[in-house]
Amino acid sequence: MPVSISDSPLYKLINPDSIAFFGASNNFGSMGTSQLASLLGLGFEGNIYPVHPKEPTVLGLKAYQSVADLPETPDLAVIILPTRIVLDTVTQCGEKGIKNAIIVSGGFREVGAKGRDLEQTLIQTTHRYGMRFLGPNCLGVANPHHKLNTTFLPYQGDAGFLGMVSQSGSFITQMFDYLSRAGMGFSTAISVGNEADIDLVEGLKYLAACPHTKVINLYIETIRNPKKFIEVAGAVTLKKPVIAYYVGGSESGKQACLSHTGALSGPDRLYDGVFRQSGIIRAWSIEELFDMGAILGSVPAPHGDRVVIQTHSGGPGAVAADACDREGLKIPPMPDSVKKELSTLVPHTGSIGNPVDITFSKDRLAYFSSIPGCLLDADHFDILLIYLLLPKHMFTRMMKSLGVPENQIATETEKLIDELADKIEELVQTYGKPVIGFSFHSQEAFFIKRLRARNIPVMQSPHRAARAIAALCRYTNPNISGS
Repeated sequence: MPVSISDSPLYKLINPDSIAFFGASNNFGSMGTSQLASLLGLGFEGNIYPVHPKEPTVLGLKAYQSVADLPETPDLAVIILPTRIVLDTVTQCGEKGIKNAIIVSGGFREVGAKGRDLEQTLIQTTHRYGMRFLGPNCLGVANPHHKLNTTFLPYQGDAGFLGMVSQSGSFITQMFDYLSRAGMGFSTAISVGNEADIDLVEGLKYLAACPHTKVINLYIETIRNPKKFIEVAGAVTLKKPVIAYYVGGSESGKQACLSHTGALSGPDRLYDGVFRQSGIIRAWSIEELFDMGAILGSVPAPHGDRVVIQTHSGGPGAVAADACDREGLKIPPMPDSVKKELSTLVPHTGSIGNPVDITFSKDRLAYFSSIPGCLLDADHFDILLIYLLLPKHMFTRMMKSLGVPENQIATETEKLIDELADKIEELVQTYGKPVIGFSFHSQEAFFIKRLRARNIPVMQSPHRAARAIAALCRYTNPNISGS
């Protein structure tokens, strides 16, 4: 594996300084045009050379009739052309000296025997010129840290810490909006398609060396070389957590994968064994894939799996305790020494067990400072799971009761929410323990957004929180049991 990211054979493909673009025009009905628009929309700062036999300009860029006419040898060629002219285009790129390509075009192995033969010819052609390529039948790369997006949808949100390799072409693009709404983003997302050259394992190696990537997510339809995969993944998981979502374990999933990328999938039991042997965490849904990634990439490593739950509503607290227990996490009883301290902070109507149920307190700010501080200070707990019910109108009422002028309430409310989020962030820094929230509010709620901006993950249910916490604990301590 590369020691430095710049040593990776994929570096210039994923971080190009110049790009030749084939298949874009001024017609927004074409896929190539959409993909070039996405590249321009993210603000790619290198040179872009559209190649078009007729158009003098494409989306405002000077176009060139052929590869030979380009004023320099680009680092990367992006090819979105009819299958019948892909080989000729690749040959011309090789003769120009272009060493990297993203071949979006389909019509290869995934369509049957004739396509398989064509794909073999493509491989032989690229080998002759020393080219590396993604695809065919893929969408390429989104690397927002480099302002690169070769997919057909605009990248949304900020650059993040989640690296991804996907055997589904459009899967990464469909996650742009999902991740943005959850306050997350990709570091680099790689669509490998048919894996005729660059495969899942090479993408995994690249992300292992990528300094922007904290967690690696895999979307898997098949593992073509299990021995190589286990060897590489086993080394990568010692450095970074790897979470895999495998979709070919059922008969319906197997058939869908075969028609999608020509992938031959295997039974769930086999893949369970591969993942366990590699140290990979298996996710059972797309939501879980990113929930686990959010927590593993943002919180300190816990010393154990002892969870303390804080709530101001008994129901969510009980559900959280049940969910944690079902995942094999420990919910220890509250020690007498901590009960004594909590008795001065929690009203007599509350409960000072585990979960700690505040019910209702006149000092609402204590919920975000002194009470969690008491729980994090206790040696008996490794992780704090906190229920967040914080409608903005509660603060509005508070501001009105304090006599804050109407025209200043919104500003003062947001200022107070920021201060509360700061307090929780300070507690994490002080005690070095994970604090994880769960809430039924929208992920777009202001308080949740402010917490996430401070690396305090907030899950959308106690069950999702428990599953992700269990994954965190099993990664940091593989001896911990659980589902």
